[in-house]
Amino acid sequence: MESLNIIEIGAKVGLYFVPFLFALCFHEFAHAFVAKLRGDRTAEMMGRLSMNPLVHMDMVGTLLLPLGAIFMGLPFFGWAKPVPVNPKNFKDIKNDMFWVALAGPLSNVLLAIVAVVAISLFRGALSGFSFAIAAESILRVFLIINLFLAFFNMLPFHPLDGGKVFARFLPYEWNKKLEDNQHVLSMVLIGLFIFGGLRYLAIPVYAINDLLLSFV
Repeated sequence: MESLNIIEIGAKVGLYFVPFLFALCFHEFAHAFVAKLRGDRTAEMMGRLSMNPLVHMDMVGTLLLPLGAIFMGLPFFGWAKPVPVNPKNFKDIKNDMFWVALAGPLSNVLLAIVAVVAISLFRGALSGFSFAIAAESILRVFLIINLFLAFFNMLPFHPLDGGKVFARFLPYEWNKKLEDNQHVLSMVLIGLFIFGGLRYLAIPVYAINDLLLSFV
């Protein structure tokens, strides 16, 4: 019985946590990469221009919360440590911050598209291989995870990426007030998800998921 439980735990970690961790690391890597392209090498110098999970890991958001939710059979979400950015290194702070912030959600959209292409291959040219069904199951989870990360991070609240993206279009005074109160907004976001906010976020996520899979 113990060996069976270990196998089940390992299967859940492989199916849910590993794809989540990869998507999260790629998201943070994208922030660091675009920041470097726009002139700020702060993240690179601090070792954050990397796909190494250890450099992006937040003990609660990357490990305890997602793993706890997986083992308890609950919907999960998580986060990594924010990528450090020094706006003073940008030539055009407002526009450059916009692209650095947008890079994270766009990276998850890119991974979602890659997952759909891979699923089509496993249903078509690679369907004869014994691992095709298992691979498609992992890819479908990977697709959902990336869509959730993209939609969640594009919510227009600080400290999420969406807050920085929409700051590009807000008056300075409004954005300053939102930044100054981002700790309150963070608590509101956590409260929303604790009390079932993921159900509402799931509506557009699963709609896009079904739309993308309809092309397979």
